[in-house]
Amino acid sequence: MNRKESEVFLRLDPARLPQHIAIIMDGNGRWARRRHMPRVAGHRAGVTSVRSTVETAARIGIPALTLYAFSEENWRKRPKTEVDFLMRLLCRYLKAEIRTLNENNIRLRYIGRKHELPPVVQREMAEASEATDSNTGMILTLALNYSARSEIVDAFRSLAEAAARNGGLDHLEVTEQAISENLYTRDLPDPDLVVRTSGEMRLSNFLLWQLAYAEIYVTQTLWPDFRGTHLLEGIEEYQKRERRYGGLGQDPGHSHEHAVPMAHAESKS
Repeated sequence: MNRKESEVFLRLDPARLPQHIAIIMDGNGRWARRRHMPRVAGHRAGVTSVRSTVETAARIGIPALTLYAFSEENWRKRPKTEVDFLMRLLCRYLKAEIRTLNENNIRLRYIGRKHELPPVVQREMAEASEATDSNTGMILTLALNYSARSEIVDAFRSLAEAAARNGGLDHLEVTEQAISENLYTRDLPDPDLVVRTSGEMRLSNFLLWQLAYAEIYVTQTLWPDFRGTHLLEGIEEYQKRERRYGGLGQDPGHSHEHAVPMAHAESKS
């Protein structure tokens, strides 16, 4: 860690770190526009932010980190030249970062409709994931061609198909647990903290089911300027909050300092 990161980290309670952090990486285009550069320059600069954020999260012991890298909507709403650049940039990132991921004991995973991505991208994704498969530390998940609504549709589809194989819709059981077990993130705890860069106040179709009780931290920092220090500041803000999960919270006479927030994942274990 650099000096600034260390200063923020020393203010944190290591026993109350989020178990899963999700990040909506936003602001690449505005970053480039303010510098009179093409949008792709912002995407390229954002790779450095990914590296800094991932390394910091792994070093402080965050068990899971999920980054919103490419949405289903990006296919329809971005120029083809920009989408093609993003696919090439992703392939270069996956090749270049394998060593860094292994040095930090990070496992790489993906969520989204991966089968709809270009074959060359799917090959690079598979190779990078396999190269980190034996690591035992933080799980880094990239959301690629991802849509939360599509994820929920796919979960219900899986439930219906399982019921059909088991004798028909009379055997269809729809519960919160059953839906959670059929989401792309079924092997991960729900995020405790979601970070959004660039000051936008929306979830943008990201992990809508899983973020039901997540704390939301919005920073005005554009993604290409985001670093590990900003992540630690988000965690610091998270630790100041009282997580109620629909309850009444603490007795006003009790001190915040003695509250240990329940990890959302505990209800699934």
